[in-house]
Amino acid sequence: MQNYKKLLLAAAATLAFGAQAVAAEKLILGTEGAYPPFNLIDANGKVGGFDVDIGMALCAKMEVECEVVTSDWDGIIPALNAKKFDFLIASMSITEERQAAVDFTTPYYTNKLQFIAAKGSDFKTDEASLKGKVIGAQRATIAGTWLEDNMADVVDIKLYDTQENAYLDLSSGRLDGVLADSFVNWEWLKSDAGKNFEFKGDPVFDNDKIGIAVRKGDALRERLNTALQAIVEDGTYKQINDKYFPFSIY
Repeated sequence: MQNYKKLLLAAAATLAFGAQAVAAEKLILGTEGAYPPFNLIDANGKVGGFDVDIGMALCAKMEVECEVVTSDWDGIIPALNAKKFDFLIASMSITEERQAAVDFTTPYYTNKLQFIAAKGSDFKTDEASLKGKVIGAQRATIAGTWLEDNMADVVDIKLYDTQENAYLDLSSGRLDGVLADSFVNWEWLKSDAGKNFEFKGDPVFDNDKIGIAVRKGDALRERLNTALQAIVEDGTYKQINDKYFPFSIY
C-alpha cells in the first residue's frame, strides 16, 4: 500500500511539474495598437492587424500561448526592456540606435517612405518645392528621423504621438503633407478621411527593414527566426499578407 501511495504521489508531482512547464510557455506579445493596418484596436476593443496576425502565427509555430499587450509608441522599447512583454512586433524599423537597446529578428517585411498630400495640389517632393511647407510624421519613427536628417532646414516639421493624429491634422488642413510608411499611407488613402489625398512623388527611402524586437541576448530571437522561416515556407505568411494587401510586402 505504501508503494502504491508513493506511486500516486510521484504521478501527481509529475503532472504538477508538467502543468507548470506548460504555463511557463506563455509569452506576451507587445504592439502599439494605433498603426492600421499593421496594428489596431477595433470597435470591440480587440487588438488586431497584420503585425498581430503574424505574431500569433509565430506563437503557433513555437507551440506557445501568447497574449497581446499594447503600449504607447514612445515607451514601447522601455516597456519591452522592463519585461512588460516578451517580444515586440509593431512595424518597427531596424536602426542602429534601436539595436543598441534591443535585438531584432530577421526582417518580416520591407517598408518604403512616401509623401502624401491633397489631390490636385501643387505639392512636389523636390527640395525647392517643399521649402516652407508644413510636413507631419509620427514621432520616433524612421519617417520623422528622415525629415529631421534631410529636411530640417527646408520644411516646418510637426511630429505626432500617433500616425492617426498626423492624418487628422492633414485632413483638417493644418499640414501640407505627411511622410509615412507607404503601406500605412495606402491604407489611409482608401478611407473616407483619406479619399481626397494621394501619393506624391517616388518613395524617398525604399529599403526600410522591419523586425521583431526582443531584449538583448534573449534566445527567443532565434526561436522567432525559425518560426518566421517556417510560416514563410508553409504559406501561412502569404495568407496573412493577402488578407491585408493585394501585393507582397515580404
